[in-house]
Amino acid sequence: MSTPDGPAPSSRGRTVAGSVTQLGTSVSVNLGSALAGLVIPVVGAFVVVAARQLVMAAVVLPIYRPKRAHLTLRRLWPALLLGVAMAVMNLSFYEAVHLLGLGIAATIEFLGPLAVALVASRRALDVVCALVAAAGVFTLTGFDGTMNVWGVVLALTAAGAWAAYILLTRRVALRLPGLEGLTVATVVSLALLLPIAFWTLDVGAIDWRVLGILVGVGVLSSAIPYSLDTFVLRRITPRLYAIITASGPVVAAIFGVLILGEHLTVVEVVAIAVVCIAAATAIASQRDRPRPPLEQVAESTP
Repeated sequence: MSTPDGPAPSSRGRTVAGSVTQLGTSVSVNLGSALAGLVIPVVGAFVVVAARQLVMAAVVLPIYRPKRAHLTLRRLWPALLLGVAMAVMNLSFYEAVHLLGLGIAATIEFLGPLAVALVASRRALDVVCALVAAAGVFTLTGFDGTMNVWGVVLALTAAGAWAAYILLTRRVALRLPGLEGLTVATVVSLALLLPIAFWTLDVGAIDWRVLGILVGVGVLSSAIPYSLDTFVLRRITPRLYAIITASGPVVAAIFGVLILGEHLTVVEVVAIAVVCIAAATAIASQRDRPRPPLEQVAESTP
């Protein structure tokens, strides 16, 4: 129900709660990514991502009590695909952070949620903003050929996986109750990553400091944001999610400087800002399409 001045208070309250929560998850994820950057050179990206998922599994598995009749492919396929997307997104992003730096990798990865927001648009303004954002990303990759090409490829892979993650998370949130979908996705991603993590693990490199950082990465980058993303995407649209996420590259760049000691040139700082502003402008200027209430969507989902 709406009033002449906008959404009903209950609807507005849900949107505000979801938006504030999403801001918090953005800070949490990027702080966790900065901490991951400290230990990736020591233990490798596979171990860091597997540790993230282990922490996530430790959080959600005690809560999840599946019914055998519900464990069907027809019902759980979005959660299975979400697990694959999570594994690809995290692994490729962390490798990109190691090769490019946190601020640059996060900015390139942001092309994923930007594409989600603009894929169905036909407006000239969106085309201009997309071109400006692309120019900003191109500037970050370097004009002199010094940028690590494999790092850029990995960051773009993370962008595509993030786009899939957003769409699948919303479908899982509407299709499966509570944390059921997230739990299944976590188990799938862990099953994909754990064998390679064990194979590449250098036990001698693990000490209490490294172990503490790995647990911190898991809590900040997986347990908190992934649990809250289901809450968020039940209350805000993927478009609003992408608008708020537009601040992510700036937050990542700040943590990269403060925690990882990265040094960004003036051109790189401007390029990151240009990408964020162009994305926010394109997304914020769109109108949400009317959609049925959450309960109706959930009931109509097969």
